[in-house]
Amino acid sequence: MGLTSRLSGMRVRLRLTLLYGVLFLLSGAGLLAITYLLVGNSGTNTVSSTHRISPSGEQSVSVFQQHAVQQQVMHQLLVQSCVALALTAVIATALGWLVAGRVLRPLQTMTDSVQRISARNVHERLAVTGPRDELKNLSDTIDGLLGRLEAALDSHKRFVANAAHELRTPLTLEHALLEEAVIDPDATANSFRAQFEQLMVVSEQQARLLESLLVLATSERGLDDDLENVDLSGLTVDVLRAAEPEARRQDLAVAAEVRPARVTGAAALVECLVTNLVDNAMSYNVPDGRVEVTTGTEGARAFLSVTNTGPSVPPEMVDRLLSPFQRLDRTADDGHHGLGLSIVQSIAAAHSADLTVRALPAGGLAIRVLFPAEEAFSVPVV
Repeated sequence: MGLTSRLSGMRVRLRLTLLYGVLFLLSGAGLLAITYLLVGNSGTNTVSSTHRISPSGEQSVSVFQQHAVQQQVMHQLLVQSCVALALTAVIATALGWLVAGRVLRPLQTMTDSVQRISARNVHERLAVTGPRDELKNLSDTIDGLLGRLEAALDSHKRFVANAAHELRTPLTLEHALLEEAVIDPDATANSFRAQFEQLMVVSEQQARLLESLLVLATSERGLDDDLENVDLSGLTVDVLRAAEPEARRQDLAVAAEVRPARVTGAAALVECLVTNLVDNAMSYNVPDGRVEVTTGTEGARAFLSVTNTGPSVPPEMVDRLLSPFQRLDRTADDGHHGLGLSIVQSIAAAHSADLTVRALPAGGLAIRVLFPAEEAFSVPVV
């Protein structure tokens, strides 16, 4: 434990000790004042009673003597009480120091434990036992935070490992193509041209992977304050128009029911969400398959629905498909890296939208994104 932590703990302990001492002094001073007033009033009443029953010749002497005795007693009482209060305050301060240390000991123990936890032993927990009090609640809260941090680190490690694997495959292919061109003594201009064409395809796949990773990282960072009122239906029409050549190439029937719908968010990310959903529906399909795209509103909330025919998806695989680099009986050789739905999920989460993915009995997926109501943002239409 560092010196700064010790000093910080001492400052808290000192503040608690001073608080205990001040409270005791105030309480003691109040008690002393009340006692002093009660004793004084009692003496005054006694003098008054003596004045009424004494013979007339001895009244003045008796009253003055009793008054002097009373003043002396009150003075001694005040002095002795102040001395007693001072001594007791010292004892109370010492006891307050000990009590503050005992109260802060569990916090210091938790602080030491948290400082020992790093990325290597993030699986450790405070595991404080005892009654369900504020310190136990704080310990359980920290343990929950450590659990979420451990899960995030594990996910990050898996993501980095998968990304490295995805990048290593095209790099290996590039190296093989270059090596073949270098060591082939009978290489011709045509063979070089064919190999360069293959290298261009591999390079484009790498560029798409890096672009997908960048979009994923951007969407997971969240939205900026500069939000827009986005025409979801207009973006969907543009994406479907750009996808028409690919749909014709795959002999896919695309049915679109585009009703007006507007959302608040980042236009580039919303367009990326639509693009990835449409691309996923076309890429993971069957010959002569079908893609259905619908936009509209449900109450005050805009939605986008994309349904496609395709191979049968086991229900237990649906959630896994939302994780990065997860594919259903596909490999990276087809140019898809399993990032489409994970990007959709990340963008939906950034816009506080509800994402529903359902496997259809006949095969394929039904995906629906329900955006929050526009009124919650009050962004002008652009």
